[in-house]
Amino acid sequence: MRIGIYGYGNLGKGVENAIKQNPDMELVAVFTRRNPETLKIKTEGVRVCSIYDILQFKNKIDVMIICGGSATDLPEMTPDLAKNFNVLDSFDNHANIPWHFAKVDAVAKKYGNTALISSGWDPGMFSINRLYASCILPDGNDYTFWGKGVSQGHSDAIRRIHGVKDARQYTIPKDEALDAVRSGINPELTARDKHLRECFVVAEEGADTDVIRETIINMPNYFEPYDTIVHFITEEEMARDHSQLPHGGFVIRTGKTTDEHKHIIEYSLKLDSNPEFTANVLVAYARALYKMNMRGDIGCKTVFDVAPADLSPLSAEELRKNLL
Repeated sequence: MRIGIYGYGNLGKGVENAIKQNPDMELVAVFTRRNPETLKIKTEGVRVCSIYDILQFKNKIDVMIICGGSATDLPEMTPDLAKNFNVLDSFDNHANIPWHFAKVDAVAKKYGNTALISSGWDPGMFSINRLYASCILPDGNDYTFWGKGVSQGHSDAIRRIHGVKDARQYTIPKDEALDAVRSGINPELTARDKHLRECFVVAEEGADTDVIRETIINMPNYFEPYDTIVHFITEEEMARDHSQLPHGGFVIRTGKTTDEHKHIIEYSLKLDSNPEFTANVLVAYARALYKMNMRGDIGCKTVFDVAPADLSPLSAEELRKNLL
């Protein structure tokens, strides 16, 4: 499979590393909004190109993995690139997924390509586990907790605010809510009950920090539904204390099969590097996307539409023998 990477931030670098672990894939090119001559990648012999030269690679790339932010990049990039490529993204604004899907689906079907949106770990792996658990325990309740960790999408959303030079946003589960769920009492919890969002922001010189703070805490979908704390720090403090990108979380479903028998399903992740793990999920779904496209299955897809076997480089016989 011939893979292209569109964008070379933390996620793009993670995709490059992940491709090296998958011998059925090769990296063809990296596309950047920066001056390509200033960008050095790790893979020898692979071209770094301007995004304006991307059409030179039409029919030379099987899947374009788009490594942009969900706030402003992916809503424009994914449907635009779907005109000429099979595309994959990690759009993570849950409230806007139906809108993003419809936009990408229309373009992909019009031009005969296959797209897959919102691949990663949430949305993505957590979504699948919510689906499986709700099917197995139909009489039950879902609970999702994120963190403690750095949210790339939320951090990017803060960095897009005028006057912000850099930002990190930590999502922190509230222990009392997590304990209540694991006890099996099926509490009714709001987003605010379950999580705290803590933001560390480096402001541009002269920027109005009060305006920045109000913009953050009132941002729809991202921060408005949560208790949000905003700290303003220096660039030196950011580099010293917030250079790592850990994350993780839990998907829990509590339910019963009879009044006498209750059950808890829990899936958890603990990640040293959010972007590297997300990148590995993207690369696995790139394989599935390629297989689906080869079968003539066009239009936009999500992780719900992907058969588990399509994620694997192993044959159906090998999967039955080794993993079933």
